Amino acid sequence: MSTAIKTSKPEPILLNTPLELFNRGTDITRTIKALESGRPVLVTAFYSNGLVLLKELKQYLQKKFPNDSFQEQRKFRAAYQKLSNLILIEIVAHKLSVKKAPSIGWLEKLYPEISDFLLPLPQVQGLNSAWQWFENGISVPVLRNKMHPYYGVYFPTRFDHLILFDQWLKRYEGAKKSAIDIGIGSGILSLQMIKYGFQTVFGTDTNPNAIVGLTEFMGDTKLSRKIALDHGSLFGKFDKQTELIVFNPPWLPQAHNLDRIDEAIYYNKNLFSDFFAEAKKHLLPEGKLVVLFSNLGQITNATKEHPIEMELANGGRFQLEKCYKKSVKVASDKTKREQHWRTLEEVELWVLTH
Repeated sequence: MSTAIKTSKPEPILLNTPLELFNRGTDITRTIKALESGRPVLVTAFYSNGLVLLKELKQYLQKKFPNDSFQEQRKFRAAYQKLSNLILIEIVAHKLSVKKAPSIGWLEKLYPEISDFLLPLPQVQGLNSAWQWFENGISVPVLRNKMHPYYGVYFPTRFDHLILFDQWLKRYEGAKKSAIDIGIGSGILSLQMIKYGFQTVFGTDTNPNAIVGLTEFMGDTKLSRKIALDHGSLFGKFDKQTELIVFNPPWLPQAHNLDRIDEAIYYNKNLFSDFFAEAKKHLLPEGKLVVLFSNLGQITNATKEHPIEMELANGGRFQLEKCYKKSVKVASDKTKREQHWRTLEEVELWVLTH
C-alpha cells in the first residue's frame, strides 16, 4: 500500500544559477539584504554557519518588528518564515555537504529518486529533529514498546488522554471483533485496542505519511494482519459496521488568523457534523462510539462551543452513556510559554450509543 502513496516532504530545489554564499567571514548585513531582495543564500563550510545566520536574521527581524502587538508578532513570523526558507543547504549523495552536519536518514528514505539537491535550512532542521525521534523512539506509558514516529506524523507528547482510554479499555466488556480508528496518526490508539484483545482494527488518515509510516512499522508482523489501513478521510473505504468507533480529533477550532492549519491540531467547522453523520451509519446497533477530547478550546477562549455537547443536544443521532474526565498534569516550571490555564485543563472520554 505504501508504495502507491506519495509521502508529504519538503520540496527539493534544483538550481543551475549561481547563489549568494555565506560562511563565517561573510558580511551579515549584506546577506540579510540579499534575503530581503528575494535572493537565495547557500550556507557553505560548516553547518553551524547556517545556525549563526538564522540567529542573526531572527535578531534583525525582532528589531524591525518589536512584537508589541499581535499584528507585529504575525508580521515577524511571516517575515522570518519567508526569509529563513531562502537560506539553503546543499545535499550531495543524500548527505549534507557542509562540515559537522547531522546525519539525517530521511534524505535517502524520502528522496530515493534524487541524491543531489538543495533544501531550505529550516526544513533541514525539521527533518533532523524528526529523524532523532524516529531513530531513538518515544516511550508511551500505555504501550510496552517505544513508538518510532514517521516524518510528518503527529505524535503526542502528553499522555493523559491515552491513560484515560487505557483505563476505559480495561473495563470494556463489549464485543471485540472489530474497531475503527479515525485519524490513526502514529497508531497508538489502535495498538492499545489490539493490546486489549480486539481482533481487527481499521485505521484511516488523511496524512499519507501516517499510512506509509505504519505500513513500514508493521512490516509482515502479526500486527499487519490485525490493523488494516486506508489513506482517506473519516471512514475511508471501510463500509462495514463495527462494535467500536474511536476518534481522537483535533481539540482546537480552526482560527481565521492562522495561515497554515495543521489538521492534527485544529478542526474545521464541518469535521464533527460530517463525522457524526458517518459514524451513525458505521456503528452496530449495540456498538460504542468513543471520542477523546479536551476542554482546551473553552479555557483558552478559542471557542465557547463544545462540539460533542452540541451533537448530543442538537444532532438527534446519539445519546450519552458516560463522560469520563481527567485533570491534565501541570506544565513544567521550566517552560517559557504562558500556560497558566493548564491547571484548568481536563481531557475527556465520551462514550456515545445509538
